Parts: sequence; structure tokens; C-alpha cells
Amino acid sequence: MSASDSAVSDVPVITVDGPGGSGKGTITTRLANHLGWHFLDSGALYRLTALAVMKNQVPLEDENSLGEVAANLDIRFDTSGSDVISWLDGENVSDSLRFEETGVLASKIAVIAVVRSALTERQRRFRQPPGLVADGRDMGTVIFPDAKLKIFLTASAQIRAERRYKQLKEKGESVNLARLFREIQARDLRDQSRSVAPLRPAEDAVIIDSTGLSIDEVFNKIVSLI
Repeated sequence: MSASDSAVSDVPVITVDGPGGSGKGTITTRLANHLGWHFLDSGALYRLTALAVMKNQVPLEDENSLGEVAANLDIRFDTSGSDVISWLDGENVSDSLRFEETGVLASKIAVIAVVRSALTERQRRFRQPPGLVADGRDMGTVIFPDAKLKIFLTASAQIRAERRYKQLKEKGESVNLARLFREIQARDLRDQSRSVAPLRPAEDAVIIDSTGLSIDEVFNKIVSLI
């Protein structure tokens, strides 16, 4: 290991993994602001890759070019406010990440080996002083197995559906709670049963069930662990 590699490995990392709707995004953003550390939203990274692929009109059949796009992303996350702002090539693309076509393409390229390999290295480059808070599904198991603190944040599918329903209603969107519940159950099953980096707690992770906890209670619990 070189001196620079050793220095990077000494940079502390806090990973927060868990299923969608468990509160990871809110908690990790708040932790990054609280600590003054860098922030990584690994799910957004795949959607940013999808946007870059569309922008550069790279066909899905050209896996080598897809890998190059993933390896050379010009991206950053801004957590200075209450929401995370995602930047691609100097442009705020936060709204574009939520488009249905972006999510569909992200799911397609996520299973391509060269893309996953490139993004694994890209994610690890977020590890910079003074520290990193990483939000995802395999941060503590695959990307940063040596993280100083690993959190696995979960909640019941019903509670996660209700939280998502409230978020979407506040944005004026028309949503169905029963459909959201079914979608969350289906996504959990896909994430837990996939062959590559399945959703599961790291062996040394602290498991926090946020079903009956407020965001403040979850945040304070993690700060006490830090």
C-alpha cells in the first residue's frame, strides 16, 4: 500500500445502508452537515450515470463506452441546505434524477459489470478528508467494508409507504398508498435477492429500526454512536 493509499484508508467513513423509505437520505444529509464531512448518495450515482449516458447518446449495447462514461463522471453533491443538490457537468440535475426514464435506464445499466466496476471505484474516491457519510444499500458490505461506523437503518414496509405517500402528497402528486406499499415490498424483495451486492446488514453494523422513531431520535442515536 502506498503512502497516499494509507492516508485515504485513514479517512473516517460512516455508512448508512437500508431499504428505500427508511430515512437514509434525510439522516445522511443531516449527518454530513453536522460533521462537515463529504456526502455520497450511491443511488443517485447510478441515476447520474444514466443521465450522462442519455446526454452522450451512448447505446446500451456499447458496454465499454458505458464503462467509460461511469468512470469519468463530473459530479458532486451539495448538502448545504435541507435537500441534496446533485450536479452533473456543472449543471443542477436534481429534478432530472426523479424522472421515470432516468430511473428505468439506471436500473438497466446497474447490472452491467463494467459500469458497476467503474462506479465502485468512483464511489471510493468520495473518501476524502475530513470524512465521508455514505448512503446506500451496499456501502458497509461492499464499498467501504472498513468503515468506522456502519448503520443499517430500516422500518416496516407500511411505515415506509406512509412516509413516501406523505412526501409525494406534499409535492402535489396524485398517489395511491396501497400501490406504494406493494411497490416497496417488491423492491425490497429484488434488493434482498439480487446476486450482486444484495441488501443486508454488514456483520458489524448497528441495526436501527426507525418504525417508531422520529428523525430527531434516529439522528441523536447515531450521533451518540459517533
